[in-house]
Parts: sequence; structure tokens; C-alpha cells
Amino acid sequence: MFFTLQELVRWLRMTAFELWLHVISVLAFSVLAVLKYEAVLNLSWWVIFIPLFACDGLNAYFCVIVFIREYMQVDIKAAFLRFLMSGLSLVLLFLFKLLLCQRLSGQRETSVSEVMGPLFVLLQIVMVRACRTH
Repeated sequence: MFFTLQELVRWLRMTAFELWLHVISVLAFSVLAVLKYEAVLNLSWWVIFIPLFACDGLNAYFCVIVFIREYMQVDIKAAFLRFLMSGLSLVLLFLFKLLLCQRLSGQRETSVSEVMGPLFVLLQIVMVRACRTH
């Protein structure tokens, strides 16, 4: 019923460390979003989204380190492939969060389908990866 850690790592092409970064940042974001919704905190949406953007930055830094280590071990093709796929996932997630934050703060009038577009593309990529592993 639940996915194992090995399945998630294989399908998402993320390490367990990267997955934990995302879990912690989503937890912090959820707490801040609920506090803003309940009017306990009077912060802008940009401040509420800081944990998610910080996670993206740390994840990008981690991907660059992994790319450099794989490149130095003369596994150039695998290094570029992993860096390309991780970078694409990071860019799509960042774009989704950016568009959502702009929509919630009222800076941009976008439809829900425009905001969810990068997430749909990312889900299709994950679907293809899941089909290739079985």
C-alpha cells in the first residue's frame, strides 16, 4: 500500500537526504501556512514560502556537489544525465512554487491550470520513470 524508500528513490531519482529535505520543508511550510490562514501570523506569502525555496536551494547545491563528484570519478555520461534530470525536476518544482506564491499574493492573475502546469509535466516525467523501472 505504501511506497518503500527504495521505490521512491528509484522513481524520483532523489537520495534519501533530498527526500528528507523536502519532507522537513513541507512540514515547516504547512505550519506557517496554517498559522497565516488562521490569522495568527501576519506575514506575506513570500515569507511563508521561505522553507520551500530554501529546500530548493539546498537541493540544487547538493545536486551540484554530486555532479562534481561523479564527474571527477570519470563517469561523465551518468553525471550529466543525473544532473540534467535533477535540474529539470528542481526547475519545475521551483517554477510551480513561484507561480503559486505569485497567485496567492495577488501579484499575478494566473489561472489554476497555469500554476499547476509545471507540476503536471513533472508528474508525467515521474510516470515515465516509474514505467521504466518495472
